[in-house]
Amino acid sequence: MAEATDEGAALERFEAGLADVEARLADAFEGATTEQALREANAKILGPSGELTGLLKLMPRLPKDRRRELGQRANATKARVQEALDARLEALARAAREAELTGPALDVSLPGRGVTRGRLHPLSRTIRELTDVFLALGFDVEDAPEIDLTQNCFDRLGFPPDHPATDMQDSFYLRAPDGTVDPEVVLRTHTTTIQIHQMLKRPPPLAVICPGAVYRRDDDATHSPMFAQIDGFAVDEGLTFAHLKGVLTAFVRRLFGDEVPVRFRPSYFPFVEPGGELDMGCVFCRPWEGDAERTRACRVCKGTGWMEILGCGMIHPVVFEAVGLDPSRYSGFAFGMGIDRIAMLRHGISNIRLLYENDVRFLSQL
Repeated sequence: MAEATDEGAALERFEAGLADVEARLADAFEGATTEQALREANAKILGPSGELTGLLKLMPRLPKDRRRELGQRANATKARVQEALDARLEALARAAREAELTGPALDVSLPGRGVTRGRLHPLSRTIRELTDVFLALGFDVEDAPEIDLTQNCFDRLGFPPDHPATDMQDSFYLRAPDGTVDPEVVLRTHTTTIQIHQMLKRPPPLAVICPGAVYRRDDDATHSPMFAQIDGFAVDEGLTFAHLKGVLTAFVRRLFGDEVPVRFRPSYFPFVEPGGELDMGCVFCRPWEGDAERTRACRVCKGTGWMEILGCGMIHPVVFEAVGLDPSRYSGFAFGMGIDRIAMLRHGISNIRLLYENDVRFLSQL
């Protein structure tokens, strides 16, 4: 008895709904003046949530002796909906074509719209400029994985286990398949890992640079969670700090000009000994030109006339031991710098985020 009542309700709903769709079919698409509006009107009838689609879902609940008849009727209605849609689409296309033919004449002698030429991103241009300088100095360009082992990022480079860079809040560690943090896999925090990969791959002599993206948990006006670095190193018998000074002095002067002064200051990095910082004369106040007042007022170098540009030093013996090279036979030097910082210096950019926001209005000025 309940089954008969259910079939009766479904039959009544199906027939009433189908009759309503058929009654409105003639005017269903007349109000649509664009193809988008036409498609939306069609979706209300034949879409996944459309009226006719909903009715067809009632078929299993209809009386068995009526399903064939009602199914044929629904399919016929569906075909008429499609015919009405096609006819209206054709009418809209004819109207658009007629408007083109009867509208104002097109003056083909008028100049066309100019084509805006694309350009490389400032970071890409800076990478190419830096690479060209080091290629001219005899360095090879190589790459290293952006996802690396912590032993290559830290252990083999002489970082002590308690170094802040190895902390979870300073570096991006990846998750294991079970969802837990894997302390052995990390997004590389510096391109210095190129030393490990290349010295394990081939024997000295070596002179290699590696530009690429690195990742750290920093985010302010001068730091970004992802930024670009370029690291370089050379390994051979008899290399000294004098070779390092010669290479980096030539690099700065080829990039910024022969008149730019450079100086080296002692500094600490786990993977070099001795270590240092390379400063160059401020390219904004240009102290070598003798305008002391301009230098004192310079906000970029804070009145010192000097700007820190990179870290460097002689490769620590522990690094050679980690890759199986004899530190009593081989020596080498290494250096690393932020490509973003070089780009900011060359273009006078005050906030590193501007390089990554992809605002064409800003990038087109550089």
